Amino acid sequence: MSRFDAIIFDWAGTTVDYGSFAPVQAFIKAFEEFGITPTIEEVRAPMGMLKIDHIRTMLSMERIRNLWYQIHGAPFTEQDVKEVYEHSETAILEILPDFAAPKPYVPETIEKLRSLGLQIGSTTGYTEQMMKIVAPKAAEQGYAPDFWFSPDDVGGIGRPYPYMIFRNMESMHLMDVRRVLKVGDTIADIKEGKNAGMPTAGILEGSSVLALTEQQYQSLTPKARTHCLYEIEQTFKTAGADYILKDIRDILNLL
Repeated sequence: MSRFDAIIFDWAGTTVDYGSFAPVQAFIKAFEEFGITPTIEEVRAPMGMLKIDHIRTMLSMERIRNLWYQIHGAPFTEQDVKEVYEHSETAILEILPDFAAPKPYVPETIEKLRSLGLQIGSTTGYTEQMMKIVAPKAAEQGYAPDFWFSPDDVGGIGRPYPYMIFRNMESMHLMDVRRVLKVGDTIADIKEGKNAGMPTAGILEGSSVLALTEQQYQSLTPKARTHCLYEIEQTFKTAGADYILKDIRDILNLL
């Protein structure tokens, strides 16, 4: 008997879009519309949050907050948050179809999990409009969870709140959070799972935290690769992750 009844996955960086690059490109493009070029580190730090919360968090960062004041002559407002978000949403909707390919080993691992009797759920920082682009494209290429819920399904209250997880469990007719595993590639994913009271796993290769394309990762020396993975592992453990997965196949070892 499996120790879990279901696995709830994140999307970009976990099951599709190796390195989670679609949101990164969209956020950079949106901020550049307002005269600010954020660093990759600034963009990725809040990754996994509801997208408008992500924008708000970035605008609150000291360097970006100060630049905004210098360029626009006043502190950012909630209206500014909405305007930057609208630019990011426009940008990401344009590029999402090209960033929905499943990561390595995902389709075959999901098939194996289903054969073992597990249900497959998902939560995301993407809006429903974005998911209506990503989900069909991923399905065409071999990955389709049984259920997915976006922040739009829970009143816009996304991660790290656990409500999308609970909607998955409701749809699956499950009651014991201890028998559901949350898998993600960001700190927000881990916190979402912990706030739901369930075991969590951080995935290393192709994660937003690793922030490398598959080609860049494969070109690393073995020593550099080991160092990168160790750093990410510590980040996930600090966030509260119960398990660390090199890639999605490691889930099978947990069962």
